[in-house]
Amino acid sequence: MTETSFGAHASRRGMLCALAAASGLALGGGPGAAAAPEARRARPGTRPDAAKAREIRDEFLHAWEGYKRFAWGHDEVLPVSGGHREFFARGHPVGLSIVEALDTHHLMGLDDEADRCVRWIVDHLDFDIDADFQVFEATIRLVGGLLAGYLATGRRALLDLCADLTDRLLPAFTASPTGMPYRYVNLRTGRVSGAVSPVAEIGTHLLEFSVLSELTGDPRYRRAAKRAVRALVERRSGLDLLATTMNVETGRWADRQAVAVDPPADSFYEYLWGAWEMFGDEECRDWFRMLDDALRRHQAERADGLLWFRHVDFGTGATTSRRQSSLAVAILPVGGDPGLAADYYRSWTAVLDKYSVIPEQIDYTRLQAVDPRNELRPEYANCAFQLYWQTGEAYYRTTAWRYFQNLRKYHRVPGGYTVVADVTRRPMPQGDHCPAYVFAENFKWLYLTFADTPRFDYAHGYLSTEGKVLRGLRRA
Repeated sequence: MTETSFGAHASRRGMLCALAAASGLALGGGPGAAAAPEARRARPGTRPDAAKAREIRDEFLHAWEGYKRFAWGHDEVLPVSGGHREFFARGHPVGLSIVEALDTHHLMGLDDEADRCVRWIVDHLDFDIDADFQVFEATIRLVGGLLAGYLATGRRALLDLCADLTDRLLPAFTASPTGMPYRYVNLRTGRVSGAVSPVAEIGTHLLEFSVLSELTGDPRYRRAAKRAVRALVERRSGLDLLATTMNVETGRWADRQAVAVDPPADSFYEYLWGAWEMFGDEECRDWFRMLDDALRRHQAERADGLLWFRHVDFGTGATTSRRQSSLAVAILPVGGDPGLAADYYRSWTAVLDKYSVIPEQIDYTRLQAVDPRNELRPEYANCAFQLYWQTGEAYYRTTAWRYFQNLRKYHRVPGGYTVVADVTRRPMPQGDHCPAYVFAENFKWLYLTFADTPRFDYAHGYLSTEGKVLRGLRRA
């Protein structure tokens, strides 16, 4: 999930979990995927802890009941006031939380709730909307959610809706002189807008679009996404670093800062590796390794023995900032270096130890919160699952359980789960918002860490940056 610096809501996740294994869960290729060498390596089996998995499932249901009670059919719930709000366009709900939750219900065996979601989607969801939708968020949330829903249930209507939506998003790519997508597109008219776009928003479409091409036999989706990725990589600096924002019309960088594992660049790196793991795309693998090598050379450093990644000028390598976003923790587990990912996970565990709830952003030289909010980020739980699966080490379950206990202690309200306004204060003041990604990510990552559900193929499963299962779902 990526958080842009342009006021868009964040979605997910971390490049560092990707560098050692991809924020999309790198557990190997799936049916129809090329058998990448890294995808074939053996991984230890999970040891289920049914009692903990049940507690996590119960808390997911508590959050879900709050959504159903106060916001059914709307995008997101305000669980304290009992209200709701729309994510993409005011007055145009698309049932975002319903789409986000669909494959989580399936994995947890909540078949009645999954059926309820499918019925609402089939009866009410219509993308003929005269409003501008953010292309990146629509891809990882709606396209990914409908794909995962189809893979879980086999309901053709979900795949048809997914193709319809993606067709409406394609003008953002095809109208661009460079092939890099505009930030927004009107779903009814196809009018595009937003020529300056962050790296993650340009390059985080390849997995969802490729799966859709695979399922429909229509190559247009993958072709558009791959063209955008290539155009971005070709504009790297002489240091093999990418800046943060690009003018997609001129093909010129709009800034000079390389933030790498932080948003709004994070998930771009995940999807390079994911294209290799899922589809055997050697070109994307090589791009990832090149950019990863540059990241290690020019941005990795230690503060008080902990691993971090500084922001630098992408042309000179000069330091510009030593701040780090909580979304970064999930990026490193992807690139075949679990040691590096484990090192970075321990850095964020030190932050968890200090604050109990991880702040949005820190100054890592002092582990000081510079943005003390917590927007119910799933990245730490995401990384814990990936590293536990790769290593089988109990440390990752122990720390994931502590994350869950603090989630329950500080974010739970009678109407569900809500954000925290300031993790440095006691008692922690709460806000009034449950992001839709909570239903796709936080509880799912935790559940998969402790459960051994027969509905997920732990040997070949692959999750997107928004926690959608794009490979490895087993139908009931």
